[in-house]
Amino acid sequence: KSSEPGPTDIVCEGTLDEVQEFFTKRLWTDGLPIRPPTVAKVEEFLRFTDRHRDEVIGVIGLENREATIWNIAVNGVMAGCRPEYMPVLIAVVEAIADADFRVHESGGTPGWEPLIVLNGPIVKELDFNYDCGVMRVGRQANSSIGRFLKLYMRNVAGLLTPPEATDKGTIGYTFNVVLPENEDVIMALGWEPFSADRGFPRGENVVTVQSARAITPPIYCGGNTAKEAMEALVEIFGTTCSYTAYLGLRHRNYHPLLLISPSIAQVLARDGWSKNDVRAYLYEHCRMSVRDLEKWAWRTGHTDFSVSGLVAAGKIPKSYGVSEDPERLVPVFFRADSIGIVVAGDPGRNQAKGYVHNHRPPVSRKVNLPANWSNLVRASRVGAVTV
Repeated sequence: KSSEPGPTDIVCEGTLDEVQEFFTKRLWTDGLPIRPPTVAKVEEFLRFTDRHRDEVIGVIGLENREATIWNIAVNGVMAGCRPEYMPVLIAVVEAIADADFRVHESGGTPGWEPLIVLNGPIVKELDFNYDCGVMRVGRQANSSIGRFLKLYMRNVAGLLTPPEATDKGTIGYTFNVVLPENEDVIMALGWEPFSADRGFPRGENVVTVQSARAITPPIYCGGNTAKEAMEALVEIFGTTCSYTAYLGLRHRNYHPLLLISPSIAQVLARDGWSKNDVRAYLYEHCRMSVRDLEKWAWRTGHTDFSVSGLVAAGKIPKSYGVSEDPERLVPVFFRADSIGIVVAGDPGRNQAKGYVHNHRPPVSRKVNLPANWSNLVRASRVGAVTV
């Protein structure tokens, strides 16, 4: 039919291949095979939430469709998620449905990808990988939930790649898997988890969704002191973020994320550094010239961007305008507390990576579990296979 189907309409009956072809032709997939969202499969997901299937979480642009518990479950099935992931899927959609996230702008030319950070006991309960290869596909929870978000943004928000091309990402890159923090290491170091940095109590299940415009090369930190470890982070993370630092000054919303392996965190903590100390050091030592700041803004179409103009208008601190010398150095990051820090990855390697943010703020949401969560998860583990 030419009209959009209702939530529970049967849109296709046939063999698995026929269903795949039907969905692919209608641009209801991401180009990869999907699991057909039969009513029975969708209802399995609904068992893992106490919320009504018809509840509307919000309205999602570009196409202004309602985000509902039902269509979350439908896309979860299609993405290859397990039913017990449902509380996480709901929290993810609550985050992108927030007006501050501005999901309709995710189809802009930079081609940024959403990145989900996960904290809390649910990381272990649902068998997420936070160890070696944390950002690789391969673990069902990390991979399928990362795919779910992109599929949801496609099917509900309406962000399509060619031939429809409502997503105008000039080049772009592939979806991010879920990034869970290693809270065992965090606790051993006496650091705060990323979720606490976001304002939630330690030990609460929390998802944070933010944009990732670019990723740094692998950053290898050498030395046995905190300052030695920070040298490479300043040079590579700071430089990569400098190319879009003008966004922080113009929009006051620039939240790059630094992912560091446990071994680096241990070196920093051994010298008495906290996450806040790392942020403060990056803020003080990552610098760039005003000439470069304005040059990179101009090249991306912000031709009216002027540091002296922003100072004169009182929109940025006077310290940015201490002289008229275009070679004067100013901070790459507009605030120290705008830098996110997550600990995960292979504990035996001294590697970090940075995720460069776009200009919309990250959004965090608590993962709300159903009343009988423990029994449901226990039952779901029978016959479960870790991929």
